Amino acid sequence: MSARLIIVGPPGAGKGTQAGRIAESFGIPAVSTGDIFRKNVSEGTPLGVQAKAIMDAGDYVPDSLTNELVKSRLGESDAESGFLLDGYPRTVGQVEYLDALLAEQGTGLDAVVQLVADQDELVGRLLKRAEDQGRSDDNEETIRRRQQVYVEQTAPIVAAYQQRGLVVEVDGLGAIDEVGDRIQAALASRGLTAGV
Repeated sequence: MSARLIIVGPPGAGKGTQAGRIAESFGIPAVSTGDIFRKNVSEGTPLGVQAKAIMDAGDYVPDSLTNELVKSRLGESDAESGFLLDGYPRTVGQVEYLDALLAEQGTGLDAVVQLVADQDELVGRLLKRAEDQGRSDDNEETIRRRQQVYVEQTAPIVAAYQQRGLVVEVDGLGAIDEVGDRIQAALASRGLTAGV
């Protein structure tokens, strides 16, 4: 079954874990922009060299370069029948670029999975994780700031996809399997059923 999906969710909602599970059940690659950057940088590709120079200078990689990296990754054979994007698009400009890229291929997005969770619950979860892992940099103030940045950055993107009726909201709190089952049920309600 082909599926072209995006997953979004606040820090601590288990987005990375669920992304891997969704991708595996649909037999599509989970495409994380962080992974793409690391792979291109480690392989020393022309785009990777460019990205590394920008990141080393402490700057954000511009949309144009991020778009090229994503386009290159989605052009690989394993993404022909679909993909799950994690961490992209992050700006309205990237949304427009992805629309155009998919339109060129005669396809479009099937759904945007939005993990939603009570902010206080997530803060509690992340504080416990920081304590368990001995991460002193993860204090409540830092965690709440990250949550706020997520809301500010993601809201316009989610709104753009909500207007098209592509967003499926899923409660991101609970056991990994419970959340996974909720995601599968939400996608199935859209006619998207896993093939595995």
